[in-house]
Amino acid sequence: MEVAAMTPHTLPAHLARVLPIHSSIGPDGELVVGGCSVPELAREFGTPLYAIDEQGLRDTMRRYREGLSSRWARSRVCFASKSLPCVAAYAVAQQEGLLVDVVGEGELRLALAAGVEPGRLVLHGNAKSEAELRLAKSVGAGLVVVDNPTDIEMLSEIEGGRQDVLLRVLPEIDANTHPSIATGGRGSKFGLTLAQTRETVERLRDHPRIRVRGVHVHIGSQILETAPFVEALRVVAGLGAFDIYNVGGGLGVNYSDDDDAPTIEQYLDAVTAAAREALPATAELLIEPGRSLVSRSGVTLYGVRNVKRSNSTFVAVDGGMSDQINIALTDDRFTAVIAERVAETPDTIAQVVGRQCESGDLLVDRAPLPAPRRGDTVAIAGTGAYGFTFVNNYNGALHPPMVFCLRGEPSVVVRGQSYEDLIAPHAPALEWTRRRPAEDGARRGP
Repeated sequence: MEVAAMTPHTLPAHLARVLPIHSSIGPDGELVVGGCSVPELAREFGTPLYAIDEQGLRDTMRRYREGLSSRWARSRVCFASKSLPCVAAYAVAQQEGLLVDVVGEGELRLALAAGVEPGRLVLHGNAKSEAELRLAKSVGAGLVVVDNPTDIEMLSEIEGGRQDVLLRVLPEIDANTHPSIATGGRGSKFGLTLAQTRETVERLRDHPRIRVRGVHVHIGSQILETAPFVEALRVVAGLGAFDIYNVGGGLGVNYSDDDDAPTIEQYLDAVTAAAREALPATAELLIEPGRSLVSRSGVTLYGVRNVKRSNSTFVAVDGGMSDQINIALTDDRFTAVIAERVAETPDTIAQVVGRQCESGDLLVDRAPLPAPRRGDTVAIAGTGAYGFTFVNNYNGALHPPMVFCLRGEPSVVVRGQSYEDLIAPHAPALEWTRRRPAEDGARRGP
């Protein structure tokens, strides 16, 4: 792999704010991420491909951790791993001193496989199984976030010492975000009401197997203002004095020029200022960034299969809803570039569309691109969060590989799926068809 960033050039400002931190324009006018030529990545590993700026990911983790600790000494940052649940990301979070938020046994086991210390694990979920709770307690998970009375019933039956828990609070705050990722409103499926929380604190005060350490709140994702986070903190502060206040995550990111997200520093300033007003000075403050921690570090690469000019110009690529379904779910408005000609002046307004059989398979609406053509590499910025999370096999698409890019060296951290992998789970059906030949009428046909 050539190190393409030996003579880097500066990105235009509108791209620099959405592409990975360690991005530049290479000597041939191509996009470079983590020192790696993006067109060369596409040639070497194929497309679709998830590419992560590893140093940028580490820089953002440190920015969060150091920024929070400088503002509130007794504090910790917890990686909301649902945003990028791959072993490499868990390992980096462990190395950078973060806690890790896991939901369910799958994420828990991925974190353990990555070497995350069990005491750094925070188990979430609104429908936990008894097996998940038993596993969390047996490995020594640091915290379990209690969402409902059944969590308490199951924890009460698990033998051993007292499990430290946080009570998830429903703050009844409607954050300005897409309904599918709003989690704090009155109708949300998550958490206990304020009255239920107060009653549960009293009920568990001397419980032999459960120790309430504090409270947790989360109001949603892709929130582009700080006021709702301050309001949520004040709600949980009103529940009384606790050792831990986990105020969740949800800070939004810039996907395009349409977005104006608060900076990490503005978010931390707002949250810690509210904490100084409302929380006990000795309390521990936790935050759980996910999207804002990993989104900018990632780009997703596609190969252009065709350019069709009809009532609109359509640039059709070799991926789509199979690897970026969150676009259809939450209407994220991403930025696309032609990786081979990243700084050229656009001359075409195009619909960048995927190959799946859905009209909703629109990756970027009205993308300004320079003379797109078959064989180009399209890079979609800001896709480090939730693309890999929601990967699927729609229309028989294969799961793409993922590479971490650092100082010009790409490392495969998730292998791509093969067609053998795609067919393997259907082995019982292959045996079934051998045992169950078609009926005579079906064999004869019409």
